[in-house]
Amino acid sequence: MSKLLVYLKNYKLESILSPLFKLLEATFELLVPLVMASIIDKGIGGENSPHIIKMGAVLIGLGIVGLVCSLVAQYYAAKAAVGFATELKSALFKHIQSLSFLELDKIGTSTLITRMTSDMNILQNGVNMVLRLFLRSPFIVVGAMVMAFTVDVKSAFVFVVIIPLLSIVVFLIMCITIPMYRRVQNKLDGLLLKTRENLTGVRVIRAFGKEDNEIAEYRERNDILTAIQKKTGKISGLMNPITYVIVNIGTVALLWTGAIRVDGGIITQGAVVALVNYMSQILVELIKLANLIVTVTKAIACGNRVESIFELESSLKEVTETIKDVDDKKKDFAVCFEDVSLKYGDSEEALSHITFNVKKGETVGIIGGTGSGKSSLVNMIPRFYDASSGKVYVSGIDVKNYKKDDLRKKIGIVLQKAVLFRGTIRSNLLWGNDGATKEEIAEALRISQAEEIVENKDGKLEHIIDQGGKNLSGGQKQRLTIARAIIRRPEILILDDSTSALDFATDAALRKSIKEMDYNPTTFIVSQRAASIMHADKIIVLDDGEINGMGTHEELLKSCGVYKEIYNSQFKIKEA
Repeated sequence: MSKLLVYLKNYKLESILSPLFKLLEATFELLVPLVMASIIDKGIGGENSPHIIKMGAVLIGLGIVGLVCSLVAQYYAAKAAVGFATELKSALFKHIQSLSFLELDKIGTSTLITRMTSDMNILQNGVNMVLRLFLRSPFIVVGAMVMAFTVDVKSAFVFVVIIPLLSIVVFLIMCITIPMYRRVQNKLDGLLLKTRENLTGVRVIRAFGKEDNEIAEYRERNDILTAIQKKTGKISGLMNPITYVIVNIGTVALLWTGAIRVDGGIITQGAVVALVNYMSQILVELIKLANLIVTVTKAIACGNRVESIFELESSLKEVTETIKDVDDKKKDFAVCFEDVSLKYGDSEEALSHITFNVKKGETVGIIGGTGSGKSSLVNMIPRFYDASSGKVYVSGIDVKNYKKDDLRKKIGIVLQKAVLFRGTIRSNLLWGNDGATKEEIAEALRISQAEEIVENKDGKLEHIIDQGGKNLSGGQKQRLTIARAIIRRPEILILDDSTSALDFATDAALRKSIKEMDYNPTTFIVSQRAASIMHADKIIVLDDGEINGMGTHEELLKSCGVYKEIYNSQFKIKEA
């Protein structure tokens, strides 16, 4: 948590002025009981009306000055807290963007969303409350005790007993609740994950009639979270009644002692009223302090969770500038894999001992069964994942020697899941090349077979796409994501099973258009369909993470049993 406070560095002035003005307000507040005592003893007791009016004016002045100090303090506290949260969110988002797919897969989307939203809001509120009350409440508690000694030393010893008791109660409850709040946030992560899965897969849930099962599972998780929150709340809720009991006992003791001393003529009635007021001030401030500790406890738990994301280092170590250390043997190839293996964390190898070379301008088809490692292989070219062993080269340079932006500018990739963002068709296409001209956009749409999509939409390129492309069919989304990749005119074009929703005629027309592109990029086509890759210059057949065969369509039909089986199953050719 302490490491996050660096994001307050641009708000040092606000972080100083806010507590300072709160201390000024507290100082004026501590003077009020003395003024009241003076009104009672000298004004009312002495029937001195001018003194009552004079002290009444002093009370009004103290109230106005205290209000101004409070408003200024709250303004600076809010400014610092919001600025802190803004900078922290920006830094966290930037850090998340720097993580590799390996870390993102490990953490999970729901956890990251919780860190960016719920945890951040609690942190912001915690900083705000600390700046406003962390110094003010202890200052008034200690100050009220000191002022009580100036009124009457013997009576003030009640404060010496009460304040340590209250401190012990607050400290114990804080020690118990901090780990409990951490558990609450962890359970909240799980509940958000379940919610996200249900909302994303609502059509599947309804299609299989699993609503009741999902509702029951959600209710179970929600009940567990509720039970933990209730238990935590019960313990936190003990703070106010226990402090009330202790302070009220102190007030009774104070009144008893004060009455005896007033009866003996040692102190005045106004002094007793002042002492009771100081005790009331302590009660109010300790209640505030108790609530502050609950808020700070939550904020610390959330801060530690946010800090754990910052402490997670990316497995991808990026160089600041591309190291142009070209391997002479590989400089004429667009992509080279040299004995590459890949593991996802501690799991078994997803790819094992992959070796192949691809010439510039070649079209490479990658085919294999589900889970054979096709997507894993192409995801290593733009360095979404790093090889566990071996090396991947692009244009003769190890991908680890590329600055990330330089490498990915060379590559246009269409991922397995077509993702579009809310906005116009034009704004989505310009993700590929924000400086693209009308002619370049039109050309990308023509090659991707997406012209008809735009022509049939109201507003053409200005047609609004919903979040995730919900108002488009699967085939339309795939063609627009292909256009987005083509528009940047990449040296390497990767189509990761991105034509699965297209009919055979559209798929064939798309491949023909890509083949006829004027600058001839190196193309990788990942597909389950033999028809989509059979005309490629080279076909790589993967089976259980290893290369089972490599060559042209005709060569593989003769030499690779896995490829022949896939081809025959799709074209229904029976051996004689």
